Amino acid sequence: MAQRIVIDPITRIEGHLRIEVEVENGKVKDAWSSGTMARGWEVLLRDRDPRDATYITGRVCAVCEGVHTIASSQALDHAFDIEVPEAGRLMRNLFCAGLYMHDHYIHFYVLSALDYLDILAVAQYKGNDPGLLAVKDKIVALVKKNDTAPFTPRYEPDEFSVNDPETVTTLVSHYIKAVELKAKSQKMLAILMGIQPNPATIMVGGCTATPSREELLQFRELWEEQVKFVNEVYLPDVVAVGTGPLLPLATAGLGGAHGNYLCYPMFPQDNPTSRADYALGGSNHLIKGGVISGGVLNPAQPVDFNRITEDVTYAWYNYPTGISSLHPGVGITDFNPRKDGAYSFVKAPRYDGLPMEVGPLARGLVNRYPELMNLIQAGAKPGAVARHLCRAVESKYVGEAGLAWIDRLIELATAGPIVGMREKPVPSRARGMGAWDAPRGALAHWVEIEGSRIQNYQMVVPSTWNASPRDERGVRGPYEESLIGAPVPDPDNPINIVRIIRSFDPCLACAIHLIDPESNDIKVFKVS
Repeated sequence: MAQRIVIDPITRIEGHLRIEVEVENGKVKDAWSSGTMARGWEVLLRDRDPRDATYITGRVCAVCEGVHTIASSQALDHAFDIEVPEAGRLMRNLFCAGLYMHDHYIHFYVLSALDYLDILAVAQYKGNDPGLLAVKDKIVALVKKNDTAPFTPRYEPDEFSVNDPETVTTLVSHYIKAVELKAKSQKMLAILMGIQPNPATIMVGGCTATPSREELLQFRELWEEQVKFVNEVYLPDVVAVGTGPLLPLATAGLGGAHGNYLCYPMFPQDNPTSRADYALGGSNHLIKGGVISGGVLNPAQPVDFNRITEDVTYAWYNYPTGISSLHPGVGITDFNPRKDGAYSFVKAPRYDGLPMEVGPLARGLVNRYPELMNLIQAGAKPGAVARHLCRAVESKYVGEAGLAWIDRLIELATAGPIVGMREKPVPSRARGMGAWDAPRGALAHWVEIEGSRIQNYQMVVPSTWNASPRDERGVRGPYEESLIGAPVPDPDNPINIVRIIRSFDPCLACAIHLIDPESNDIKVFKVS
C-alpha cells in the first residue's frame, strides 16, 4: 500500500517549503511541492517611483542578496534606454561573481554536505594532522556535552553516507574554513559596494560606488584568497566525493528531472551591441544563456523571453476567467488562498509549455562545462551530484575571470575617479525586462511604467521555476519530477528526499514534521 510522507518545512536556509510524497514499494511514486508562504513583493511595488524597484527587490532575499538588484536594474536600464558605463558593468559583474563563490561553497559545506556525512565518524580519526586532530577534539567535546549543533541532530546515515574518518574529518575542517571565508567575502564585497548584504549602490544606469585604487588593491588581495579556496579546497572536495563515495548516486541519476533546462546569460564582458542587450547588462557573456528541451545532450537553443508563461491552475492566485497562463510582462498577482484544488503560493513557469530546471546543472549543460561532460561520459546522469559539481566548476570560472575585471577596474581608477553610472529622467511610459542567472538559476524582472510610476511589476525567480506545482495539463514541476523513483527504504529516515531537494538550493526554513498516514501520529525531527 502507498504511504504518504510530508516534510514541512524542509530545513536549512529560509522560506517555507513543504514536500509531500507518496511512497510505494520503497520508492517515490508521486510528489507535490508547495510554497506555503505568500510574500507579494509585486503588489508592494505598484504606483511607486520606478527607481525604488532596485532597493525594494534587492531585499527579496538576503541569501542570494544583490542578484535581484542586478535584474531590477537591468529591467530599468532597458525601460529607461540607458547603456551602463564600463566601470558600472565591471562592478556589477564583480559583485555577483563574489557572491557566486561564497554562495556555492557555503551551500556545499553548510547546507548539503551534512546529508552525505556520518559526522560522528570524526571521533574515529587516527591520523596525525594537527588541524584535523583539533577538529576531532572539538566534535568529541561537543558530543560529551550533548551539544553538537549544527552538525546534529540529523537524518540517520545510510548506505550512501561517507563514513571514512579521515574524509569526514577533512570535510568538517573545510566546513569551518568555509564559514571563515564567507565572512571575508562579505568584507571584500563591502569594500567594492560600500555595504553588505543588499548593496544600495547598484541601480538603474549602473553603479554609484567609487572605490579608490587602494581599495581595489585590497579587494584583489581578498579575491585571490577566495579563488585559492575554491580551486584548492572546494572544487577538489566536490570532485573527490562525486567520483568516489557518491559515484553510485551519480550513475543512478538520483534527483534527475524532466530533461528540460533553461539559463540566462550573465557576466557580460563587453558593452551592449543593441538596445536589447541593456536587459542583459551587455554582450559577450562569460556564461551563455540557452534552452535544452527533451534530453540533456540535445543542443541548446537561444532563449526567447516571449515564450515564458506562468500557470496558476494549482497555485493560490486568480487570473481572469478562462485564462490559466500569462506572460510575465502582463502578469497578475491576485492572491486567492481558498482556491479549490490549489496547493502552493508558487506559480508554475513554463517555457513553450514545458517545465524547466534552472540553476547550476542547467548552466553546466547549456555551456557544456568540460568537467560535467566528462562525468556524464563516465556514466553519471544529471541529478543531485551533478548539481554540486557544476556549482564548484563555475565558482572556479567566475573567480578566475574576476581577476581580469578587477585589473581593468584598477586601470580605470588609476586614470581618474571611477564613473560607474549614467542618469536619465524617468520615462512617462515604458516597458522593460532584465535577466540574470542567480546562483539558484534563471531570474528575470518585468516592469511596466505608466505616468512615470510602476503600473505593473513581475518577477520570475529560480525557485519559482524549480518549485513550481503542476500546470494546467497536470505536468509536475522540477522538484516534483526529480523525486519520482527516489529510494525511500525507511519512511522514518527519508534522507534521499532532502538530498534531492537541497541539491537545488531552494530557500528553506528550520523544522520537520513527518505524519504517519496509518496512525496519524506526528513524528518530529529537528534537523540542522
